[in-house]
Amino acid sequence: MNQFLLVFLGGGLGSGIRYLISGYLNNSTFPLGTLTVNVIGSLLMGILLGELLRNHNLSTSLLLFLATGFCGGFTTFSAFAFENMEFLKNGDYPNFLLYTFGSLTFGIAAIFLGIWISKTIIA
Repeated sequence: MNQFLLVFLGGGLGSGIRYLISGYLNNSTFPLGTLTVNVIGSLLMGILLGELLRNHNLSTSLLLFLATGFCGGFTTFSAFAFENMEFLKNGDYPNFLLYTFGSLTFGIAAIFLGIWISKTIIA
């Protein structure tokens, strides 16, 4: 039950912050807020993964709260999928391609950057 509460609290915090960032940055032409939270969430996940690989001493509770809870609530694949569907439905293929490939490229790069930060800067 304690593990559930950690995920629940982390997810609520992540979702709330995502709501604020997306509401501030998203506009009618491009979902910059969703892209931003997904890339930041990937960066944080990379830092956590790097710390786990480097130290092996991150507590299960901290990982549940930050990785499963916060990052899970903060990032959003469903919004990404919906926004891409809207681009396709409206025939906005340039923004569809920019958003899809930008999200994948920057998200994966952020994971690697997070691992690098964990190994070089935080170490």
